[in-house]
Amino acid sequence: MSESWMMSAKPVELGDIKEGAFVVIDDEPCRVVEVEKSKPGKHGSAKVRLVAMGFFTGSKRSYMGPSSAKIDVPEVEKRVGQVLSVSNGNVQLMDLETFETFETQYVEDEVRDRLEPGAEVEYWRIMGKSKIIKVKK
Repeated sequence: MSESWMMSAKPVELGDIKEGAFVVIDDEPCRVVEVEKSKPGKHGSAKVRLVAMGFFTGSKRSYMGPSSAKIDVPEVEKRVGQVLSVSNGNVQLMDLETFETFETQYVEDEVRDRLEPGAEVEYWRIMGKSKIIKVKK
């Protein structure tokens, strides 16, 4: 656990993961979209197959293992910020609690057209990266 984001991820048994949960596959936070469980057979334990979409990249990933195996589940911080500027796909935000300013390039597609300086947004921070989820009224 050399990387700092690992401190905010906790191991959970694969058999306890449900659709919609977040997991870490290949160092990428992913949202689980499908869970397949097989029954224990004559020569082994029950298996679980996860299909997940990368939260930041949108890439499809899968993971398979015994239901008793551990998989990392990242901590999801839901925060509120204010848009300071928008340029070339990057958005500069100020967190409304800590007043920290930072840039992010990850924005939900439905939100992209409504971003403008002064808008209040909800963003999620996972494993040190941020993504704007919605524009607040």
